[in-house]
Amino acid sequence: MKFSLAINMERMRPEIDMRDVVRHTLEMVQMAEDGGFDIAWAAEHHAIEMTIAPNPFQLLTWWGQHTNSIRLGAAVVVAAYWHPIRAAGEAALCDLVTNGRLEFGIGCGAYQREFDRMANGLKAQESVPYMLEMLPLLKQLWQGDVEHHGKHWSFPKATACPKPLQKPHPPLWAAVRNPVSFDWAVGNGLSVMTWALTRDFAEVESYMQRFHDSLGKVPGTTRPRFATMRHTGVYGSQKDAELFLNSLKRAAGQFENLFRGEGGVENGFPAEINLASLVHRAEYDSEMLRTNLMFGTPEEIVAKLKRYEALGVDNFIYYASYGLPMERQRESMKLFVSEVMPAFR
Repeated sequence: MKFSLAINMERMRPEIDMRDVVRHTLEMVQMAEDGGFDIAWAAEHHAIEMTIAPNPFQLLTWWGQHTNSIRLGAAVVVAAYWHPIRAAGEAALCDLVTNGRLEFGIGCGAYQREFDRMANGLKAQESVPYMLEMLPLLKQLWQGDVEHHGKHWSFPKATACPKPLQKPHPPLWAAVRNPVSFDWAVGNGLSVMTWALTRDFAEVESYMQRFHDSLGKVPGTTRPRFATMRHTGVYGSQKDAELFLNSLKRAAGQFENLFRGEGGVENGFPAEINLASLVHRAEYDSEMLRTNLMFGTPEEIVAKLKRYEALGVDNFIYYASYGLPMERQRESMKLFVSEVMPAFR
């Protein structure tokens, strides 16, 4: 099982200096590379301080200029926010200038607030057709000229300039959850990214079952990769656990605001809603979080990760961004590299 890092440039409070955030984010990526991580993932989000990522290719290109070998992943390009020619060209340029290290992830998006601002109020649940139309176009644009007249985009003959360094194109991924999305991704040869949020291990098992079910529908196909993500925090002593749990709960209060559209956002900072008011509030119980998330001492983390390895997870994504103080993020990464990863080599 390989390991990847998902990290955002995050600012949870206005007084945090953005220059410190920039330095910290790059340092975490460099630590991941030095520690033997496979991929560093950058998201796409707009007008939100807790996930500052208006263009993942800019972030990945920046990281690429300060690293040598770690692969660089977009997780994910939200199809409805992009024109296919632009997405194909920017991805190809990123792949070229990073010496063929791009991993291209595509998805449907998450927050209605972003669709209201980036896609003329498109309903988030209606964004899937954009992804379905875009994927084959990207593959064609990376190869040569294509003329297209579809439902969401129409353009005369064009191609991606430049072409990606990797042939025929960078490795492709999709963010998936329901059986239909698994079928589409696996049927098109895409590796899959999953996220069980704060739910228990059974949720990850259900994703793996969907993955195998989808593989069974396309016999003879090459097995793509299965990745899953968890909030991760490694600490040396149990007395440190509350800091990690409380950081996660504060970030979750903002996430639930954005995901459900139930709170305001001022100058990019989402209000923190009361988790106790949620119908699914049990998903944020401290003991449940301690059990389900990748939180714990190095010994506890190794034991948890062994279950993921045994399940058949190809790539575990260490999610570092949930409002934890920057110095504690770096301490957690150091412990993960020095005391957890050796158990998987």
